Amino acid sequence: MSDDTPTLLGRLLFGGSLAALAYGNFKELDAMIGYAESKEVPEANRLVPFASGMLAFGSLAITLWRVPRLAAGAVAGFLLGVTPLMHDFWNLEGQERDTEMTNFLQNVALLGAALAFLGWPRDD
Repeated sequence: MSDDTPTLLGRLLFGGSLAALAYGNFKELDAMIGYAESKEVPEANRLVPFASGMLAFGSLAITLWRVPRLAAGAVAGFLLGVTPLMHDFWNLEGQERDTEMTNFLQNVALLGAALAFLGWPRDD
């Protein structure tokens, strides 16, 4: 991947933001597990740490541009698994629906970026 300023900045912003999300997941792990259980996620006590680990790995590897396809795949896998389960706005009403729709659409945008990185050729 090119290290021109816009590309490098985009990679750092994307990876750094995802790393902050992963850190927050681990910092509030019990709360995240509880929230996942409230959304009826099976095996939440195992899946939440695993998914957060995927996000942490992917974010750091994208930021450092190491194993980029695997990293982007980990981020995409996290987003594909988490987004429809945790941000099910179609099952809600009112302000809660609006909040979850915003979170859903933000994750869709992040998924688009992860897919773009997934297809980016590695320049070694």
